[in-house]
Amino acid sequence: MTFLACYRSAGSALLAERDARGIVASNLANAETTRTIEGGPYTRQNVVFAARHPISTGFAATLASFTDLHTQGVQVVGVFPGPLRPGATLLSRSPGRGRDRLRSFPNVNPVEESVNLVEAARSYQLNISAIQTTKAMIQSAISIAQ
Repeated sequence: MTFLACYRSAGSALLAERDARGIVASNLANAETTRTIEGGPYTRQNVVFAARHPISTGFAATLASFTDLHTQGVQVVGVFPGPLRPGATLLSRSPGRGRDRLRSFPNVNPVEESVNLVEAARSYQLNISAIQTTKAMIQSAISIAQ
């Protein structure tokens, strides 16, 4: 893997983790939102990652299969709603309750979201470390060449 490919891979992971942290923060912020614009409780959002591949055909695709040019990093494929399992609580005097005096709450578990946030932050730090290590390797190579 070339130095440029290391930078490209770690940089794309940094962008993907930044997006993931934003979604997790949104989930935490809406952990108790019982009524959205669409009506009903907030639905937890999940981020899905996938490997990013270059779109190339012909000779460039053949050449990429023999070199490390196919290394493009990671990308966010999409943000999808989580499973619909809102809880219901008996609230006798609360607006938004149904006829049975139950109100639906979001399917967000704050503990799980906190763990997801720590995981995204650590992944972000690891990718920063990979970039710094690559930079140190380049500097060492330059000093050896002199």
